[in-house]
Amino acid sequence: MAAISLSKLNKHYGSLFHAVKDVDLEIADKEFVALVGPSGCGKSTTLRMIAGLEDITSGDIRIGGKVVNHLPPRDRDVAMVFQNYALYQHMSVYDNLAFGLRNKKTAEAEIKVAIERAAGMLGLHELLQRKPKQLSGGQQQRVALGRCIVRNPQVFLFDEPLSNLDAKLRAQMRIEIKRLHAEIPTTSVFVTHDQVEAMTLGDRVVIMRDGRVQQIGTPLQVYGKPANKFVAGFIGAPAMNFIDVTVRSETAATSVEGEALRLTVGASQARALAAHNGRRVILGVRPEHLVLGDGAPGLGFDARVEVVEQLGSEILLETRVGGASVTAARVPAETVIARDDQVRLWAQAGRLHFFDPETELPISG
Repeated sequence: MAAISLSKLNKHYGSLFHAVKDVDLEIADKEFVALVGPSGCGKSTTLRMIAGLEDITSGDIRIGGKVVNHLPPRDRDVAMVFQNYALYQHMSVYDNLAFGLRNKKTAEAEIKVAIERAAGMLGLHELLQRKPKQLSGGQQQRVALGRCIVRNPQVFLFDEPLSNLDAKLRAQMRIEIKRLHAEIPTTSVFVTHDQVEAMTLGDRVVIMRDGRVQQIGTPLQVYGKPANKFVAGFIGAPAMNFIDVTVRSETAATSVEGEALRLTVGASQARALAAHNGRRVILGVRPEHLVLGDGAPGLGFDARVEVVEQLGSEILLETRVGGASVTAARVPAETVIARDDQVRLWAQAGRLHFFDPETELPISG
């Protein structure tokens, strides 16, 4: 069993910077968890503390039920894949893969078997005699993954391993990492600033901000029920639209009004918004939940097109609604539309989010 447990984990750099703040996290055996957040949020520092590359200030780290706070990295039975690959440039691919096992005095026959297995999984057989400088970025990253596989560790740790790759290679490597985890179901922690990577790879996603965990959940949970406005805006591409509105709770119906916008809300959200009658709240709606054409009564509004982004499979519209900028997606690619056109957008029923402007917590029914 290689479950990971973080309890009240803190990291201070002197007295000036508190990088990780009371992080509590339980990662099950063989689970793949993605840590995601903007630069400086503490995700890489948390990963490095798990690996033993950073000392902890307070709290406990357990791997397989054993406290490892003071164990050196070599005694934690973890393998780490770095952003910059960290390969030995003077060694062949075969020797890079064998390096860790040779340090452990593993027999050459066993090393050969382990390398053959990893090379077969990652398509490295034809590259074994090359040097890293003769490889592409994607090939080097596969070698870095292979070096972890041959060690057969309790835990895989990934520190933004795809950041140096172009978009196409990143998509390919996401598939390879997903396939690797299916074939070798090892407890894995993956750090990234890219929410698409986190959502596509993680069994669960941990969103961090300013050293604190904001939400932990499956990709669908953090997308559909964000814990606060930050999570709502961070998860999803394009990002969620936010519009200041005022609640109007009346006998017949409850609506929210903004500049050039008035939407009627459903019964469950009406009950939740009743306490905010006459007050400002923040309306959140994802671009993919705004469509052209006809929709449910009370959920349409007019917008002026400012930018048309033709993506091939669909069109992305940047529009202006009163003083607010609103992004709308899922417009069919064949739609004839141009800058300054007036369009009617419809919010999909049940897809509106509301947040308290002071606490930024969701207002839900």
